[in-house]
Amino acid sequence: MILVDAQGTIVLANERLCHLFGYAEGALAGRPVADLMPQRHRETHAQHLEVYFRAPYVRELGIGMELIALHANGSEFPVEISLNPYHGEDVVFTLACMRAITDRKASETRIKHLNRVLTMHSRINALIVRVHDREELFREACRISVEAGAFTMAWVGLLDEDGSTARVVASFGEHADEYLTGIEAEAPIMQGPLGVAVREDRPVWLQDYRHSPLTAPWHKRSERFGWSSLATLPLHRAGTPIGALSLYAEEIGAFDEEEERQLVELATNLSFAIDHIEKERKLTYLAYYDVLTGLANRTLFLNRVTHYLRSAVSGRHKLAIFLIDLDRFKNINDSLGQLAGDKLLKQVAKWLTRQAGDANLLARLDADHFAVVIPEIKPEDDVAAMVEQWMKALRDHPFGVKTSTFWISAKVGISMYPEDGNNAATLFKHAEAALKQTKVSRNRYLFHTPKMTEMMAGKFVLENQLRQALDKHEFTLHYQPKVNMVTGALTGVEALIRWNDPRTGLVPPGRFTPMLEETGLIYEVGRWALGKAIEDYLRWRRLGLPAVRIAVNVSPLQLRNRHFISDIEKAIGSAAEAADGLELEITEGLIMEDVEYSIATLRAIRAMGVSIAIDDFGTGFSSLSYLSKLPLDTLKIDRSFVIDLTEAPEGLAQVSTIINLAHSLGLKVVAEGVETSEQARLLRMLGCNEMQGFFLSKALPSEIFEARYLASHRAGQTVEG
Repeated sequence: MILVDAQGTIVLANERLCHLFGYAEGALAGRPVADLMPQRHRETHAQHLEVYFRAPYVRELGIGMELIALHANGSEFPVEISLNPYHGEDVVFTLACMRAITDRKASETRIKHLNRVLTMHSRINALIVRVHDREELFREACRISVEAGAFTMAWVGLLDEDGSTARVVASFGEHADEYLTGIEAEAPIMQGPLGVAVREDRPVWLQDYRHSPLTAPWHKRSERFGWSSLATLPLHRAGTPIGALSLYAEEIGAFDEEEERQLVELATNLSFAIDHIEKERKLTYLAYYDVLTGLANRTLFLNRVTHYLRSAVSGRHKLAIFLIDLDRFKNINDSLGQLAGDKLLKQVAKWLTRQAGDANLLARLDADHFAVVIPEIKPEDDVAAMVEQWMKALRDHPFGVKTSTFWISAKVGISMYPEDGNNAATLFKHAEAALKQTKVSRNRYLFHTPKMTEMMAGKFVLENQLRQALDKHEFTLHYQPKVNMVTGALTGVEALIRWNDPRTGLVPPGRFTPMLEETGLIYEVGRWALGKAIEDYLRWRRLGLPAVRIAVNVSPLQLRNRHFISDIEKAIGSAAEAADGLELEITEGLIMEDVEYSIATLRAIRAMGVSIAIDDFGTGFSSLSYLSKLPLDTLKIDRSFVIDLTEAPEGLAQVSTIINLAHSLGLKVVAEGVETSEQARLLRMLGCNEMQGFFLSKALPSEIFEARYLASHRAGQTVEG
């Protein structure tokens, strides 16, 4: 007990209080009571003292307050204090009763720590049940250790394959990245607690991290962040230490016996989870992979084909499956034995992986059968030539088994999406049928259908014919008019390439355009079309005809060609007015394949004065943010939306939305494929600017177009549908 006057001076302190604070009996009388508290609390105490002794001097400060006291030796300890006024003659004193609560506070702290560890333990156990990926398990365990266990940092280190070094694979904590980055600059991790925990297969408890010789290289790092204790718990796989979980705490002596027991149990549970995940991984591997080669088996291959098909559907491109049968492999296996045969199959698998460029595109189906998926067949790709090249490279590649060298040939069955099916199972079945047919027909490879095989065989003839057509000027431009929806005046034309084959007559573009792209002739024919359109436009101007702008379609290969911009510059030439007569129509899907590249290219083209239209709008899934950035003049509504105008109620709303969107971006709107007066009426009502289609006219040879729409329809006249 202690008695203090209004000036904060100790009047009386009993023997037990003097002993509690480390003073001799009677030594405290006359001293300031502030001497019994740490310096940081003294100013606040003086303020409280002044308030307490202020009139009317009748005040009870209460009981059970907890304060920090200062021992005579300078150490601090917690006390519980009760204060009451004590009235003397015209004087009011403060009577205080104190008792040390060091043991109780320590017990409370231990319980608090243990509760955090138990919460952490519970949440990590729930994590173990839920997670089936080792990296996620480590990452989330570290996060829970910090958030639920109140550790300041947690990280997992795993041994490398040789067991001599370790690497950090997961961590969490406010300063974890800062601490762990370059941690081995001071010393290898294996020289610290992790190395001891793994080598001796035991937990390492450091109750005073900054004074432990084991952590000497990292003392400066730990001082910066205030870490004082560390637990390093070994993790096991199949009973063998593979790494450790390290937990950092701010206070010295952070781990008591019960906490240590809980953390050891936690590490045991994590090790069990590691074993379970590893077993699951092995079972998954056996279920989906070929053990010998490491390639996918049939089940996984079909799953991957299904995935690639989704991309083919959304990207509107083709996909191919090759099934490969090694010739005479059974003879090799029988003569040299299974071990030699297995070695040969591994070599073939590696060779196929190099050819495909990605092991995920391959599968081993059975003894000597492999499968390959080509996820994207581009218009310029020649599948037959690709297979021929692979087969020749395979025949020319020597495979060594024991002391023998072998050259292997193969047969290939091919199926393609969308021609041979729209799902993985159907494509696989058709490729199998084609492979079987190769053995009957003695062909090295076959496409699924005879029709397709004949087409591939005959395409070389078509290629030669197209090359001759270009040399002999058999290509021509037909023009389809575009008119103003309100006035009916001719506003422009679209140039469409036709092939006037002397053997068969006029050939529809669908018959030869794909071949132009496959063979690369589209570059030459595209340059010719640009030049011819500008030539016609300049001629119309010279003749005094209505020189309307000519729209020329651009193929994907042209836009991606690095010479395309210079091709346009050459086509325009020195005629200042030439650019005014040219508009390039580029499909929405093509632009969206590489938006940033498209924006840069189109800006360069538009800077020349050439107008740009986005064709087939509504089919390419472009976003409004990109559409607003594209340097466009015109938006063309795809004919499928025009058809829906009168076919379905929502069609009207779709077209209205497209028109309003285009106008909000300052674009002119052209509807293509208009075939009826009702479609034209609705488009006019919705505010569409221009239209084209069979309702007005089909595409016409240039001389007929000039006579019908230019010579007889001078500026200001209207065009009737």
